[in-house]
Amino acid sequence: MTRVPPSLLRHRVRIEPYLGDGAYGPVYGPAAEHPALVSNTVRMIRAADGRTVTSTAQIIAVPGLDCPPGSRVTLPDGRITTALVSTGHTAPGLPVPACSEVVTE
Repeated sequence: MTRVPPSLLRHRVRIEPYLGDGAYGPVYGPAAEHPALVSNTVRMIRAADGRTVTSTAQIIAVPGLDCPPGSRVTLPDGRITTALVSTGHTAPGLPVPACSEVVTE
């Protein structure tokens, strides 16, 4: 299986993975920067809880990216947003690269 080529991941995003809720609100893991390809496109999606919401940015990154729904994401332009859906894409046997996709608010 091939991976998305690093030469296509022209942006850097900072992700603080959502760990759950604590006594004082959401709890996040340590922040880490990742190479990514960011598309600032407005589109309607269905969130993990079934709501229809508006997404304003979509992120393509290497497979196995740790970014569960609710994670805090800092985009290349400095805007801080929240991950709505995170999924991995694979196509075994096809000449399509494997990647992770994160859809944010």
